[in-house]
Amino acid sequence: MHRAQTLLLSLSLLSSHALAQDRTSESGEAAISDPVVECSPYSYAPVTNALAQFPTVWSLATALLPSDTEGQTLFKSINSSIPPFPPQGTSLGDFSAFTPGYNVSDPDCWWTFHQCVTPKWPGLPPDIANVPEPKTLGYGFDDGPNCSHNAFYDYLTQQNQKASTCFVLMQTLHHGLMPAAAMFYIGSNVMNHPLEAQRAVADGHQICVHTWSHHYMTSFTNEGAFAELWYALKAIKLVTGVTPLCWRPPFGDVDDRIRFIAKALNLTTIIWQRDSFDWENGQNGITNTTVQGNYDSLISDVQNGKYDTAGAIMLTHELNNYTMQIAVDNYPALSKAFSHIVPIAVAMNESNPYAEKNITFQTFQQYISNQSASASASPSGSAGSGTGSAGAAQATGGKSDAVVTRVPVSVALLVALFAAAALI
Repeated sequence: MHRAQTLLLSLSLLSSHALAQDRTSESGEAAISDPVVECSPYSYAPVTNALAQFPTVWSLATALLPSDTEGQTLFKSINSSIPPFPPQGTSLGDFSAFTPGYNVSDPDCWWTFHQCVTPKWPGLPPDIANVPEPKTLGYGFDDGPNCSHNAFYDYLTQQNQKASTCFVLMQTLHHGLMPAAAMFYIGSNVMNHPLEAQRAVADGHQICVHTWSHHYMTSFTNEGAFAELWYALKAIKLVTGVTPLCWRPPFGDVDDRIRFIAKALNLTTIIWQRDSFDWENGQNGITNTTVQGNYDSLISDVQNGKYDTAGAIMLTHELNNYTMQIAVDNYPALSKAFSHIVPIAVAMNESNPYAEKNITFQTFQQYISNQSASASASPSGSAGSGTGSAGAAQATGGKSDAVVTRVPVSVALLVALFAAAALI
């Protein structure tokens, strides 16, 4: 068959396959096992009908929309109280014109400058950079929702199959499982992949904000920083029905000015102390060996007693197939080394992860007691090996903790199909 005919046939088959799937519900979307179909475009009316209420997807939210009276009113109520620190650097993280003149005493508590996590501005709480529970991993992933994440989320679900009950009150999760991880969602990804975002709530994960467009937050004006958080919050609420109470700054770039704005939106700042560098695989000299070495180093430190008095948070990602697969590959070793792997909210004993009170997480003690009881009652051979696959397609959208490259889903599909045709 001629390559062009093959390509047209492939496009036709893909189109019919996508149409045959249920692309209207979270459960239908979660049931799709082909990553190519997962990442094929679909329309979701609540998002389509609300597009005028948001900045353009993946554009920087540099200002509130003129029609957004709610956002304008809230921002005006806090603007005069925001710490008077100037924006610094560029949205892509070039601080070369700013850093040379920055005070070495770090008056802004600027994480990018000196990994400061204890604010100096009065009234701001410390960032969460680790968890207080001994030998516990506060588990989470940045940059979702990824359009091809079903196999990865299935794997995370399997690790909690042993849980017979769920302390989620007044709302029953359709999988009936304990919360498994904290998912730091980018607002633009939520708008692009709404049913995938809904799965996080259905599976019992904790959702946190990862801004609207994933840029360096200290580069924004006060209004721009507010807008980046505000529209991510609004997108998550529109799509999932929940309003997160936590956020993570892209690249960790936060100072007391940005912390103040986040606190005004009831967002707790979550950072990390360990970085897997999974996001940088294949760039700047980082290889799979580097990333695996970072996982191995964390595991070794746990085994050597470094986390016997308090636990850890490691920066990992839902960014693409590689980052999800290496998380799957390392889960058994992490689970063996740490006494407990829990969502960050559970590790912090935050039973109310959202502004809405219809979803309640277990306390840490409830969570680990339930895990222990379920594990002892389950037969040998239960899920727990790292042989699962996180999916076969690279994610679209999403960041690295370097600069994000965004490829429209339709373009990604065409590229894949042309590549397949070239092999025929």
